[in-house]
Amino acid sequence: MKIAFFSAKPYDQTSFAAANASYQHELTFFEPRLMPNTATLASGFPVVCVFINDELSGATLRAIAHTGTQIVALRCAGFNHIDLSVAQALGMTVVRVPAYSPYAVAEHAVGLILMLNRKLYRAYNRMREDNFELNGLLGFDIYGKTVGVVGTGKIGQRFAHIMQGFGAKLLAYDVQENASVLQLGAQYVPLSELLAQSDIVSLHCPLLPSTHHLINAESLQHLKPGAMLINTSRGGLVDTPAVIDALKLGQLGYFGTDVYEAEGDLFFEDRSDTVIQDDTFQLLQSFSNVVITAHQAFFTQEALGNIADTTLANITQVGAGQPCPNEIQA
Repeated sequence: MKIAFFSAKPYDQTSFAAANASYQHELTFFEPRLMPNTATLASGFPVVCVFINDELSGATLRAIAHTGTQIVALRCAGFNHIDLSVAQALGMTVVRVPAYSPYAVAEHAVGLILMLNRKLYRAYNRMREDNFELNGLLGFDIYGKTVGVVGTGKIGQRFAHIMQGFGAKLLAYDVQENASVLQLGAQYVPLSELLAQSDIVSLHCPLLPSTHHLINAESLQHLKPGAMLINTSRGGLVDTPAVIDALKLGQLGYFGTDVYEAEGDLFFEDRSDTVIQDDTFQLLQSFSNVVITAHQAFFTQEALGNIADTTLANITQVGAGQPCPNEIQA
């Protein structure tokens, strides 16, 4: 099948070209994001393959459906950026990659914890300036600390397993308990209790109406003073201005994030020669106890390979009229 890739980067082309040896689809890569004013690029393609910052509004979907697109393949797990009701009304099939490497994201969350706790970013910069002073680099042992895992699906489970290896006490919060997480010794508690008791809180839940701004001014009041908050899931889980206020007050001691609610205009592009107009993001970056990475938690060789293979398998199954377990229903 002819597939138009949007928001395509060189690493996408490499990983999909390698995976396509087993599928033999016709791949065309476009660097621009898919949105109403770029929808004409999809003309004649029965399939579009898109990423998290593509704009899959009703207007975009109607435009690409008009020119023949029947399948929307998300090469990501999240699907909050697509209007599923419009896609269904247009008769489009939407598929996604629900899991690509829980190890990649969980390990990145641990990396953010270590970066913040042991001040590795500050130590690296000092060493490059021949400054060997230790003042300001004091951290704490993770062993014996309480780690709260919010969302205990595949990624949360893997993160909990790693933190158990550090010797941490585990608390968990989810709408559904995970037996494997319980076997690790975790205790499921209400969110307010988890926030009050945890030295480190890590978010691993999907962005849904029920989880939007799960971390907000009210929930931050329950947080153990000086605790660390990590987010490698979705930016919309966190009310960023509320986090900034908590950082100013010292209620929140550290914040590490790989995602940002308004990241669509920032991440995955080189903005080094431009003036960032997002004052909230700029303020967040100014804190010495904040570390931000640009949605790279998923970015491992294994994950890219899994994403490409699952995406192309999804398209192959739908194109052949076969049931696809990764189809999203409105």
